[in-house]
Formats: sequence, structure tokens, C-alpha cells
Amino acid sequence: MSTPRHVIFGTGAIGRATLAALLRRGERPQDVRMVNRSGSAPVPDGVEVAAGDATDPAFTTAVAEGAQVVYQVLNPPYHRWAEEFPGLQAGVVAAAEAAGARLVSMDNVYMYGPPLGRPLTEGHADAPTTRKGAVRARMAQDLLAAHRAGRVEVTVGRASDYFGPGGGKQSVLGDTVFAPALRGRAATVLGDPDQPHTYTYIPDIGEGLALLGEHPDAAGEVWHLPNDPVTRTTRQLVALVQEAAGHPKAKVRALPPVVMRALGVANPLMRELTEMLYEFQEPFVVDSTKITKHLGATATPAERAVADTLATYRTS
Repeated sequence: MSTPRHVIFGTGAIGRATLAALLRRGERPQDVRMVNRSGSAPVPDGVEVAAGDATDPAFTTAVAEGAQVVYQVLNPPYHRWAEEFPGLQAGVVAAAEAAGARLVSMDNVYMYGPPLGRPLTEGHADAPTTRKGAVRARMAQDLLAAHRAGRVEVTVGRASDYFGPGGGKQSVLGDTVFAPALRGRAATVLGDPDQPHTYTYIPDIGEGLALLGEHPDAAGEVWHLPNDPVTRTTRQLVALVQEAAGHPKAKVRALPPVVMRALGVANPLMRELTEMLYEFQEPFVVDSTKITKHLGATATPAERAVADTLATYRTS
């Protein structure tokens, strides 16, 4: 294998957004290797996609040999997090440690638990109330412990619920909002659509992770990836989508919890979403002032983010 500067474990929407951010920074396609199970992904010519099992340290160590930055953006099936996520992370940590590379880990904000009326900052204590939140808390603690022990240089980027190009079914503001908007049909959302809720734009996640990989002051810290400082309600953000799609009178429909629980009997994704409903039943504001103040990262304006996401749905 050739020696890439960057190795990205994961080729989903976040992995591809990270790749795009690296290429915008001037990295050559051959300087980036992506890793998944199949060895196939929709990436630009010249970008290698290696196939293998990220839980196997022998494989991860070999595929990341010589890398300067390793990115962990893997995302196992939602209902399999407890069983699969820790092993995937351990494999990526082994790769970065062996290579002497910086490890940039994509994270979310589940470990904080309910915000209880306060904006979530990086200083918020871990207080998970869900199974997936507890998994994320343990994983983040393990990463930071490895950094403090001097095993591997780690930086953690956390995003809220995301939307944007490629988000699709993995985004609560994806296929049930953007696709219907283009047809003038009702959007389907979770929880109370009139509560303020932070949504992170996928390309901003990619830009943030690329920044964490290169900035000298990023290591050893948790960073909230850039969010719009104006936190809209879900209804307000959906209204931007519907207006941009040319159907400003389209409706917004909230999926009742009782329906979600009924669907969850046969649908593992819906079953797992039910325990996260607290995020959508009260103000859920994720403050990203730290990364803006210290590293200079800013969020894409919501109007542009919505327009760019709609453009991908129009051509899909």
C-alpha cells in the first residue's frame, strides 16, 4: 500500500464530508484513504477505499500505517451500538497509536442527557439517561484516558442531530423532510416541532473534523462542531426547507410517541429513536462558541445549508 497522510474509517455521509473538506484544503486524492467493509464508496477518482474489519487491530494497523491523521467516523446500526461501537473504536485507536497519528473522533451529544433548560457546552457533565448515551459516554472517556496516558493524541468533535447532503434515512431532518418538501407534502418530525433544537449541517461536521485534524491547539479537547448561533425551532427550520422548495404552505406532522413505540416492535431504528425523544420535547441547544472562538470555525448559514441539501434531493 502507498502511504496516505489521512485515513478515514467510515464512508457514510460524515466520512465523505470529511474527505470533501480535506480536498478543499488542498490535499490530493491519493493523500486520503477511506476504509469500510466493502471496499466500495462513491468517492472521487484517485481516492482509495480499502476493505476490511475495523474491529481487527491487525487490519486497522496495516491500513493506517504511515498516516499522520486518522479519523473515526464509523456508525454501526443504531440498534447495535452497545455491541459493536466499542470494538470499532478500539480498532481505530490501535491504528492511530501504532502510526503515531492524531486521532480525530466523531461524537454526538447523547452522553449529556437532558439539558434541563441549559445550553449544552463542552463543560457539561456526562449524565446519560439512555442506553446509547451511556455507550457514548464510556467511549469518550476511554478516548480521553488514552490521550492523557500518552498512548495516542486524541481530539473529539461532537455534533447535534444532523442534516445535509447524504444524510438520508440516518437524519431525523432528512428523507422525511426534504423529499416531501419537493412534492409539497407534509414533513414528518420527532417530538414537539415548536421547541428550539440545534441541528448540525453535515458539511460543517466535515470541515470541523478536518480542522481538528490539523490545528495545533485541538488535541486533548472536546469540541462542539460548528452550529448556527441562531437556534430555530424544528418548525422554523422545516419552514425554510418548504419555502425553498416552493411549497411554503406544506404542513408539519409530528410523529406521536405511541405510534413510534408501535412501529418499534418491528422496526429497530424506530425502537431506538424512542429513547432519544427527550431531545425533541424541550429546548435542545448545543453551543459551539468554543470552536468558533479558539479555532475560527463557523457554521454555514441555514438558508444556504437548506438550499444545498435540497439541490442534492432534486438530483437524486
